[in-house]
Amino acid sequence: MSGDTPIIAVFGASGLIGQAVARYLIRAGFSVVPMARRFTAAQARDFGAAAVETRFMTLDTTGLRSLLDAHAVDIVVNCVSILQDGVQGDTEAVHCGFVARLLEALDGRSSPGLLVHLSIPGDAEADTTPFSRTKRAAERLIASAGVPFAILRPGFVIAPAAYGGSALVRALAAMPFRLPPREAGSPFAATAVSDIGRTVAALAKRWRAGDRHWHSVWDVMERHPGTVGDVVASFRHWIGSPKPLLSLPSWLMTFGARAGDAAARLGWRPPIRSTALCEMRRGVVGDPEPWASALGIEPASCAAALAEIAPGIQERWFGRLYLLKPLILGCLAVFWIASGLVSLVPAFEAATAILAAHGMPEAWAGAATIVTSLCDVAIGLAIAIRPTCRGALLAGTALALSYMAVATLVAPELWLDPLGALVKPWPGIVLMLIAIAILDDR
Repeated sequence: MSGDTPIIAVFGASGLIGQAVARYLIRAGFSVVPMARRFTAAQARDFGAAAVETRFMTLDTTGLRSLLDAHAVDIVVNCVSILQDGVQGDTEAVHCGFVARLLEALDGRSSPGLLVHLSIPGDAEADTTPFSRTKRAAERLIASAGVPFAILRPGFVIAPAAYGGSALVRALAAMPFRLPPREAGSPFAATAVSDIGRTVAALAKRWRAGDRHWHSVWDVMERHPGTVGDVVASFRHWIGSPKPLLSLPSWLMTFGARAGDAAARLGWRPPIRSTALCEMRRGVVGDPEPWASALGIEPASCAAALAEIAPGIQERWFGRLYLLKPLILGCLAVFWIASGLVSLVPAFEAATAILAAHGMPEAWAGAATIVTSLCDVAIGLAIAIRPTCRGALLAGTALALSYMAVATLVAPELWLDPLGALVKPWPGIVLMLIAIAILDDR
């Protein structure tokens, strides 16, 4: 343990809230140990030598205790969360299993330190999703342990970075569409991410002053919340988008959530899934007065939170491209798969005949058609799967250029084909380059 100056470990420091909180505390002069399974190159440079890349989710109690002791941690800020069960993880394991081990690790130390845990607002009786139920179960675990704690329940978090729900709101604000009344009318309290940082900083200062017996649960959010529609309108005004022209039908939101669930099974992290839609319709409400009174913090409103972030052209670009990203990737996947299947089945003889007509032996022409068709299908399938998408896009670009180079050598007259046989692939290549450029989530 570090004595008078608390050392603060931020678990999940690569995420939207974790990164912002870690940066806030560092700028405020605290000793911070940002921890994550993996940092982006930009995050690693930003945090420097303080950043710790570790698979802490897989550590047992002893491993977690050793990790905390190795860095002499006094205060743990747990920002780890997952929206829905899938290939990225399990809500029960992330929200309950990890927290249980972390509590045991803290309780087993000579001085347990303080746990600051990020949860969700709302009434437990309204918890209907595995996400909300396991979040609430984690709160009960913390409350029953013998470790000093402060559970923070932020609303819709507004931060400089865009990820998940905040990315979706930016996209909706940039598009000329209005949310359906059912979703737009849900109460939706916002939280400036700086208020979370200020809360942790205030707790750390009180901890340093000897106030170490915390057992608090606070709603951390604005005093006078609006609705989901109001928040989107605030973002729209912030980035300078025109007023919406059309209203989205509610069934389209449901369809998008189900499509997001399907995409998640392929390793993607779409912002709209059934859990996100359910939580949006439930709304975000709470009472920030106990938190504000206890720490002397005046909550920032949604407008004030946005005023802390300078808008720029990148906000409009991001918002407009964000919802086009799945459309671009989906079209490319379907294009490659369909192209391969067409050449392999209904157009096999025609494709083989083209190669044979340019001097290739018929057997070789058939084999070449089969191989290239299977390559097309494989690339399309790989584009649809998140872990293999980038490599597939690069392979698709290289393969398309190879096709054009071989065609130019074997049949240069195709450049003069009135149907544009060697001209039309270029937009597809450019689209793949765009997909590569916007593939990163953070």
